Amino acid sequence: MTMQLQSIDDVQRELAGSNYVCERSLATAIFLSLKLQRPLFLEGEAGVGKTEIAKVLSALLDRPLIRLQCYEGLDVNSAVYEWNYSQQMLQIRLLEAAGHVNLESARREVFSPEFLLKRPLLQAIDYHNGKPPVLLIDELDRADEEFEAFLLEVLSDFQVTIPELGTIKAPTPPVVIITSNRTREIHDALKRRCLYHWIDYPDFEKEYGIVLAKVPTAPESLARQVVAFVQELRREELYKLPGVAETLDWITALVALDQESLTEEIVNDTLGVLLKYRDDIDHTQQAAVKTILQRLPGVM
Repeated sequence: MTMQLQSIDDVQRELAGSNYVCERSLATAIFLSLKLQRPLFLEGEAGVGKTEIAKVLSALLDRPLIRLQCYEGLDVNSAVYEWNYSQQMLQIRLLEAAGHVNLESARREVFSPEFLLKRPLLQAIDYHNGKPPVLLIDELDRADEEFEAFLLEVLSDFQVTIPELGTIKAPTPPVVIITSNRTREIHDALKRRCLYHWIDYPDFEKEYGIVLAKVPTAPESLARQVVAFVQELRREELYKLPGVAETLDWITALVALDQESLTEEIVNDTLGVLLKYRDDIDHTQQAAVKTILQRLPGVM
């Protein structure tokens, strides 16, 4: 563990110094993950800052960030390793041309580390610069349950077995951050290998602090109005509620348009920055914008 992060207070202070605003409970989970060398499993709605934690930790710890973006159909070849078949075939032809036709020696040569293509999980385990990386397994809920089962070996012993080479084990476990948007439940067997933290939508003061930290050029009055509007909008029946990422995108767009405060016209014109589904935009324009703005002090 680095000198920077020797306590929970250190974690919270260093994160804040990197413009990541978090409550003490999250700082505690991060501290324990680093101290105990256990993966940290983060669940929450999309856009609440789960992925950003791995990026900030990578910078704070001065370690490379290795990201595995999960998706349906993700398999070992894409996540762990595969052989460079084209180079292997070329090498076999070169051996044949040179008169080296011994099958066993040819096999050993083409199934050597030189022809191994390391994917994110193997990169995080088989590192050679002395610093364990930060491994981000992002949106695990998008992957299939079969891939989850494979992860159990990796997260239990931080090792990968390659039939042609044997078992490769990490000298020191990487820092592992796993995120899920909870589109499906993750199996208990995998969760048991991790520390767990739920990241919810922030309250007004926390989101306001995030906006000021991330978009310091925003007028404070506009920042307050934007955060208050988004907080109210999350009470509406929408298909996809806006996350903190959308709040930041929206206020960045409003600053780019030289806005000092919210108006009904500018909100309607820029809703596509905040909301990503047509039905949500239609509902908000027809039923919510004017009502929400009337509740905000100093607007209209």
